[in-house]
Amino acid sequence: MSRRYSQVIILCEDRQHEVFIRHYLKKRYHITERQIRVIVCPAGRGAGEQFVRREYSIQVKLLRQKAHLSKALVIMIDADKLSVKERLNQLVPLPQDNEKIVRLVPKRNIETWIHYLNNNDSSINEIDVYPKFEKESACKPGVEKLINFCINGLPINCLPSLEIACIEWNGL
Repeated sequence: MSRRYSQVIILCEDRQHEVFIRHYLKKRYHITERQIRVIVCPAGRGAGEQFVRREYSIQVKLLRQKAHLSKALVIMIDADKLSVKERLNQLVPLPQDNEKIVRLVPKRNIETWIHYLNNNDSSINEIDVYPKFEKESACKPGVEKLINFCINGLPINCLPSLEIACIEWNGL
């Protein structure tokens, strides 16, 4: 991927999302720091999901205006109390077949994914709220496990929102 894309834009709610996506891009696709541009909700400036929904339409429009350039957009937005499908339906415009847009929606929040991936714990569910981590880098072992899942197949007890995420990642 590093040769295929001149720039990958990460659009996300917070620093935990950013670290998760950045690590995935580097490990699976060998993206370099120079190829990554991050747009993250400024701390203390309202709801992160509102920021991402608003900024998403702007970034898709910019991507389409510069379709001749080799760019990709990776966004992450928590589903919170909505379903993954409901949150995805809020992200307009929809990606077109030729566009490299990855839309990641952890059900409840990113901590759900990280706790599941880091702990091999089938009792982790998409209903309960799991605690944040002291350091955002705590997600890195789980990200590497997700890469393996997306390439080699998901376990039977996988969280449904992670299944959708692998489909999204594999389209990049």
